[in-house]
Amino acid sequence: MIDQLKSSIRDIPDFPKKGILFKDITTLCKDAAMFQRMVDLMAHRYVGKKIDLVVGIEARGFVVGAALAYKLGAGVVLVRKPGKLPHKTHKASYALEYGTDSLEIHQDAIEAGQNVIIADDLLATGGTAGAVAGLVTQMGGNIVECAFIVELDELKGRDKLLPHPVFSLIKY
Repeated sequence: MIDQLKSSIRDIPDFPKKGILFKDITTLCKDAAMFQRMVDLMAHRYVGKKIDLVVGIEARGFVVGAALAYKLGAGVVLVRKPGKLPHKTHKASYALEYGTDSLEIHQDAIEAGQNVIIADDLLATGGTAGAVAGLVTQMGGNIVECAFIVELDELKGRDKLLPHPVFSLIKY
């Protein structure tokens, strides 16, 4: 089943800049059966773990996060680029494999002690997810796991997420 999911992901060379091989999950998402399998396989890990919230990272993490939250009966929290959230926010900056960026979360999005999954489409260098993990921790959330559809092993992004557990459905 994992091989089927893996084969439904398209490679885009030199995107968003030369030398990057982008793993495009939109081809997996548009296939209803593949999308359902992916969500079911990811959600199955968390059944019975009393997940309160799934934090989706802009933008493809919204797709993963919302689907997982629905399947688990949890709430969904959106982490967005600066200036996109309408209420008071916490902000974190981080390095990407091809530059720097920042993300924000509503200050009232997570209550201390809530069990949280951080969800995104891809784990590369870990900068983005690491920044989000810092925000969740700062707010008192209990990170149950950081969950990704795809992980690029050679970039060692999971090292930036320690001590938080990491799960990736597909590894390259």
